[in-house]
Formats: sequence, C-alpha cells, structure tokens
Amino acid sequence: MTAEAWSRWPSREALSPAEMTPARRILTRAVRIMVVALVVWSGLADRDASVTVVVGAGFGLAVCAAAAWAFFRMTYRHRLRPSVLLLGVLLGAGIAAQEVGLAVPALVLWCVCAVTALERLPLFAAVPATAAALGAYIAVDNDAWIVTAVTTVGMCLAGYVLRLDAEARGSARRLLAQERAAREAERESAALAERARIAREIHDVLAHSLSAQLVHLEAARILLDQDAGREAVRERIVAARGMAKEGLDETRQALSALRGDMTPLEEYLKELVSLAEDGEVTVTGERCPLSAEASQAVRRVAQEALTNVRKHAPGARVALRLEYGGEHITLAVKDDGGPAGELAVAGAGYGLLGMRERAELLGGSLHAGPYEEGFMVRLKVPV
Repeated sequence: MTAEAWSRWPSREALSPAEMTPARRILTRAVRIMVVALVVWSGLADRDASVTVVVGAGFGLAVCAAAAWAFFRMTYRHRLRPSVLLLGVLLGAGIAAQEVGLAVPALVLWCVCAVTALERLPLFAAVPATAAALGAYIAVDNDAWIVTAVTTVGMCLAGYVLRLDAEARGSARRLLAQERAAREAERESAALAERARIAREIHDVLAHSLSAQLVHLEAARILLDQDAGREAVRERIVAARGMAKEGLDETRQALSALRGDMTPLEEYLKELVSLAEDGEVTVTGERCPLSAEASQAVRRVAQEALTNVRKHAPGARVALRLEYGGEHITLAVKDDGGPAGELAVAGAGYGLLGMRERAELLGGSLHAGPYEEGFMVRLKVPV
C-alpha cells in the first residue's frame, strides 16, 4: 500500500449522506436508531440505578450524539484535527460509561468508534484510533478469547468493507457527474457546430447575391445622379432584380437542405450550370449514397465557384465534373477565362476561405488556382 493511500481521505462523494440511495439511507438510519435504543435500554435495565446515574447517562448520551454529529461533519470537510478530537471525546465517553457501571453502552460505543474511524478517516489516523477503541473493548470484555478475537477481526473487516463500499459509490458518482458534464459539453459543441453550419449557409447563399445587388443599385444611383438615360438605369434595376430572385431561390434551397429535403445532387448541379451562358456537367464513377454534409459541401462549392465565374469572367465557358471514387467524391469546376467583370470587386473575399473551411471540416481538401487560360476549383471530400 502506497504512502498516498495511507494519507488519502475518503472522497466527499463517499462521505456524503446525500449520495446514498433512499433504501440505503433508510437502512443506515434504522441501524443507528437500533444502536441508540440498545444503549438506552441497557442503561435503564438496572433497576437499582440511582437518579443521578440515569441523569448522567442521559446527559452523556446527548453529548455523544452531538459529538457524533460533529464528527460526521468534520470528516466530510476533511478536517483531521477536529475529527480526531471528537473521536477522542467519544472514546472518553465510553470509558466514563464503563466507570459508572454502564458496560454495554461502553462496549457499543467503542465498537462504533472502531468501525466509523476505519470508514471515514485517513488510514494513518484510522488505524491507531481503531486500535485504541478495540483495545478498550478487549480490556473489559468478559467473553471467551476466541469470541473476542472473532468480534475484533469482524469489526475491523466491517469498517474496511464499509470504507471500500463508500469509495466505490463515490467513484460511481464522480463518473456519473463526468459523463453528464461530457454529454452537456457534447450538446453545446453540437449546437455551436450547427450554428457555424447555418452561418456558412447564410454566407454561401446570400453574401454574393446581396453584394452584386448593391453594385447594380449603386450603379443605378450614379446613373440617376448623372441624368443618364432611362434604359441604362432600367438595365441596372433589372439586373439587381434578377440577383434578388436568384438569391431567394438559393435561400429556399438552403432551407430545404437544412430540413433534409434536398434535390438529387446531379439534378441540382445541372440546374446550377444551366444559369451560365455556356456550361456542361459530367458525372463519372459508380454512384453511391452521400452523407448530408458531403452533399451539401459539393453543392455550396459548386455554387460559390460558378458565382466567382460570373463575377470574374462573365461569359466564360464552364465545365463541371463530378467523380465518384469509392471512398471520396471529387468536384472540379473549370472555366476558360475571360475579361474581368464589373462585379469582380463585389464581396468581402471570404468565398474561397469558406469553401476551404467547409472541405477541411469534413476531412477533405480544396484547391483553387489558375488552370491553363482560366481558373479551376477542385474539391475532394469523403463520401
């Protein structure tokens, strides 16, 4: 046994009565009541006892009850000196009871002290206290030596078993508390992850649409200030209206995705490419079921890549290739380049960063950069 085991207190969960089950609490109280009843009955059984002895016995019983209550409180708080002092008061009360002829209460008190010390004190203090209590018990016990020996060993075993049982209950309570804390942390983490996912959806769906609308509306305002023709202003307003309609459609698709009601991936990509002036979709590999996260990542990356094409190279030819590869799915969006559009300055520049973050959260990767005369975005995520 290590030095730490000798100096370690039983845990507060083990010493706290609040951690007991209702049935165990009732049994403990019943045993205590029986012990007190035995002590009182044995003290009053002697009909020749004087009034002084009876009054003194009652006073001693009250002192022992108060000392026992305080002992339980001090051991729960892990305060060694007060605990040992209170246990000494109880042992002294047993000696006083023996001196006035109350042998049975004295024996009961010493036995209770021996068992309780082993159960609630650090072993380096419990062993001497138990030895003192059992030594007093052996000194005045009139039974055969074999009975006394068996009783002494039995009380030692009872105290140590109660200690181990209390420690086991305390460990179970701590593990239960840790499990509850872990579940609560997991729920909070899931909530934060869901908020982050919704935030990405909001950005992917609305950011570019709204920024493009702002560009068109700002251009319309400038044209109005310059007294430009109605047709030029009308074109800007119509373009902003188209952006708003497209943003509304994308918002509806995002809400459907959040509810788990998504159109097939290939169909969605074809609808998305159909908005471009010149585009095609190619699907290769053996189709397999995709997780909701992987499917949503492919959709949003395709949407973001095509939006960037409309902003930076309007009119460019777009080729979208979706490849099923068993454990991974790969999406490549390429354009053949073109002159920068007037919307190239729109947005805050978080598009590629958001796409890369979405891929890395799923354990995948995203690469974007120049390709031949144009630009290519390549996403690879686990299915």
